Amino acid sequence: MKTSEFDYSLPAGLIAQTPMEPRDHSRLMVLHRGRGSIEHRRFFEIVDFLQPGDVLVLNDSRVIPARLRGQREGGGKAEILLLRRLDPSIWEALVKPARKVKAGERIRVTGEEQESPGSSTSVEVLERGEQGLRTIRFAEEALLEELGQTPLPPYIHTPLSDPERYQTVYARVKGSVAAPTAGLHFTPQLLDNFAQKGIDLAFVTLHVGLDSFRPIRVEDPQQHSMHKEYGELTEEEAAKLASAKAKGNRIICVGTTTVRLLEQAALAASEAERLKPFKGWTSLFILPGHQFRLVDGLITNFHLPRSTLLMLVCAFAGKGLIDQAYQEAIRLGYRFYSFGDAMLII
Repeated sequence: MKTSEFDYSLPAGLIAQTPMEPRDHSRLMVLHRGRGSIEHRRFFEIVDFLQPGDVLVLNDSRVIPARLRGQREGGGKAEILLLRRLDPSIWEALVKPARKVKAGERIRVTGEEQESPGSSTSVEVLERGEQGLRTIRFAEEALLEELGQTPLPPYIHTPLSDPERYQTVYARVKGSVAAPTAGLHFTPQLLDNFAQKGIDLAFVTLHVGLDSFRPIRVEDPQQHSMHKEYGELTEEEAAKLASAKAKGNRIICVGTTTVRLLEQAALAASEAERLKPFKGWTSLFILPGHQFRLVDGLITNFHLPRSTLLMLVCAFAGKGLIDQAYQEAIRLGYRFYSFGDAMLII
């Protein structure tokens, strides 16, 4: 297996630059794994494919204003992208200009406009790592909400008029630097429709990190190092999922993040337990050949070539079917990536 096998050519015009309105009117490609067939629907019709007793698992992580701009103590502009919180006021981050910012340096973060008056805080660079990674410490972390900006992925060039459109309607726990984008298609009404049909909801938390839009740069994907992400599966939700599986009901994950967290939790459980609560860091990298222990269905977007997310989807649905689906999506003009259309794999 080579990384180049997960490459494909996408016309730039198919990269969605703005979210669909209403949220649940995006296109939906339905993949039936058992018979290898493909259907084309709208997302609000997804209820038709779920059954009473199914459990829909959603990631309630909320995107933080993780992009910061400021002035270096020695002069010159700097940009910081927070990746994950290590301790109170201490973060792992990407800092630009990567070659110039040294350990011990301070950056005055002032918000979007570098010279604007008002609130500001100091950031100290504690350690310098590889590929632009730094460990930094805030003088006043509480100002992050005021000074930071929503960190849209690098392939989105259209400014977002409403930052809430890069949040799911059920986002609750702050910590992600990228949205769990499969959840962007849901509306409160759609969630009510699931409940009326007898479809249960379970919520987990996995704070999305850098690997959401970082391509794999090595030809052997097993040599790729995943960034750690923090996740939680509570005892209550774990019991709900285990009960559903025991009854023969399906677990449908909304997004690759929920798949990774549930599979991580399942790996820590015995065969008799099936699933245990989980709280901690995960760097689980799911490749074709992975034996899924819990997941029966997946709702996901169309992912970047050479990405860990595309490899996970191929592991779940089979690479041949995903290759066919992506070719079909390009031919029919589906919208790709974070603000793009959706896929249901059952």
